[in-house]
Formats: sequence, C-alpha cells, structure tokens
Amino acid sequence: MFLIGLTGSIGMGKSATARMFAQRGVAVHDADAEVHRLYRTDAVPLIEAAFPGTVVDGAVDREKLGAAVLGDDKAMKRLEKIVHPLVRAADLAFLDRAKAEGRAFAVAEIPLLFETGGDRRADAVVLASAPAEIQRERVLARPGMTAEKFASILARQMPDAEKRRRSHFIVDTSRGFEAAQKQVDDILRALAGRPGAAYAGRRAGG
Repeated sequence: MFLIGLTGSIGMGKSATARMFAQRGVAVHDADAEVHRLYRTDAVPLIEAAFPGTVVDGAVDREKLGAAVLGDDKAMKRLEKIVHPLVRAADLAFLDRAKAEGRAFAVAEIPLLFETGGDRRADAVVLASAPAEIQRERVLARPGMTAEKFASILARQMPDAEKRRRSHFIVDTSRGFEAAQKQVDDILRALAGRPGAAYAGRRAGG
C-alpha cells in the first residue's frame, strides 16, 4: 500500500483536495475530523484538566480553547502533547484497516505534516497550495476569523514556500475544482504501480 501524506496551510484547499482523492476510491484519514471527534470524546477530560473551563456540555469548546492557547507557545505545546498521540493512534488504526482492505493507496490528511515529522512516514507528500492573497481572502471569510488570529495560526505553520520545496507533488487550488481534480488524477497516474514503503517500515521499525 502506498501512503500519501496530504498537507497544506490554513485556507489552501487541503480538505477539498482530500475529498477529491476520496471520490476516486482512495482511503482518506482526516486528522482535523479526528480532532473534532476527540474534542467530543477521549480528549475531553484531558483538555479540561489542562485548560479548566474549556469544556461546555461535555465537549471541548473550540472558541474557549483557542482563546486559551493561541499566542501562548507553552499552552499550545501542552495541548499538542494531549492531542497528537491520540490522533497518531487513530491514524495507525486507519492504516491497518486500509491495508486489510487491500487498498492500493491511502491518504493521511495532516495539516501539520511537516511540522510534526509526519512526512517521514509517507511514501510521497502532496501539498495543497494557492497564492498568499487567495489564502488570506479564504481564511478571513471564515466566521469568527480575524487578522490577528490568522497571523497567530500562520506563525505555527511552516511557510508555504518551504512546504513546496519539500513536497513531491503540488495541487494548485487557485485555478478551480476542475483543474485541481485533473492534478489529483495526474498524481494517482504517476504513482500507480509504485511500491509503498512507509507502512512496511512502520511495521518493521515502529
């Protein structure tokens, strides 16, 4: 099984690109969706203990949590120590299921792929990217987003230029869905028949 690491900074079209892979029959694990699930389940007591008052009606309130950690490096690292191992465990379970199903490809959609070293586990890295002005326009159009919050999020993410340098493939999401879909098709054709190594390596070396 060939493991594709899919990443992209906020507002770059990563989730839309992941859906395109899924529409083509590729197994996709969405780390963001997993975090949303964890914020309603396993992570709730851990986060409430670390950040009192951030849980409302039995679930983590993302606005309250964001207010507690954004702009505070120590708080952010404390949160990451809680969430990242839980997401990683879910990712490994996903890979086990995909391999058992005999999938040729699997996509791990991880926003901080490079920042957390996840690229080392992938056979190839696909980056969703767009010009900075389009990224900014997309992000600031989101409900509750401010220029200050956007800047704080960007400060935690590797610059897009560096991600481009490190990636094997780039999907330019600024040219519309049809163009992005063609790029996804081109990537799958380019990778067809190539043996996967990351999954076997994880099994052999942990």
